[in-house]
Amino acid sequence: MRDIFLSYLKSEKRYSDHTLKAYDSDISQFELFLKAQFPEQTLKTLSSIHIRSWLVHLKEEGNSNRSINRKSASIKSLYKFALKKGLVSSNPSDAIRAPKIKKKLPVFIPSDILNGLFDQSHFSEDFSGQRDKLVIELLYGTGIRLSELIELKKDDINYHQSVIKVLGKGNKDRVIPLHKELIKSIKNYTDLREKMVRENANNYLILRDDGQKAYPVLIYRIVKKYLDLITTVEKKSPHVLRHTFATHLLNKGADLNAIKDLLGHENLAATQVYTHNSLEQLKSIFKKAHPKA
Repeated sequence: MRDIFLSYLKSEKRYSDHTLKAYDSDISQFELFLKAQFPEQTLKTLSSIHIRSWLVHLKEEGNSNRSINRKSASIKSLYKFALKKGLVSSNPSDAIRAPKIKKKLPVFIPSDILNGLFDQSHFSEDFSGQRDKLVIELLYGTGIRLSELIELKKDDINYHQSVIKVLGKGNKDRVIPLHKELIKSIKNYTDLREKMVRENANNYLILRDDGQKAYPVLIYRIVKKYLDLITTVEKKSPHVLRHTFATHLLNKGADLNAIKDLLGHENLAATQVYTHNSLEQLKSIFKKAHPKA
């Protein structure tokens, strides 16, 4: 059942390798617990009691509520799929309620600080420097995910319409506008790229120094390297730039539904978390500006 589920996540949901490994690890960990504590049970025969026992075991081992919540979500997804495919007759995870966790506000970088990064002095004029610059500009200028950035092809850029086509979660395409400076950076980078890579050798947009497709660790290193120059925020990741993209748009008055579509969220609830950051900014402005504050 686990293998069928993971195959579905890979082929139909098109989840990243990182996400697939997380699901595989959570389910494998649960199976090991069953084997040790309830050897007579299998994934197809267990009840909600066995899942609850595992969650209690995780808590006793010192796992955080956030970690337990994620593992619980993996099991819920497994049984939702299994019930749909007729692999089980009922869903034992329906009655499971994961522990509540306090929601953290998305970390973002103020616009005045981030804009200072795009000073040309921070980026060398060679291929690597201009690639690094484009990586930062694409993540911040479009809000795309790390996996979406890596999978971008040269053909996904429409210079005439000033947009890029992104293949997101669930194999769904979306179109995102490009501003003039970003288009300029793309053209500058692709000129250098064509000199390094022989024609038709590789259609991926973002490449390593050896001309091969970029990989997640490289993008993380690039983002951390340059964010270290401008900010002391603890978390410096591609997703922080995605958060920054959404927060800056909202602070400038962009419609929440439009931001939802740009980010590729399936529902508005996932996007509404950014309203908290916007509200905090309004409170700050109010305290500084209102004579009675």
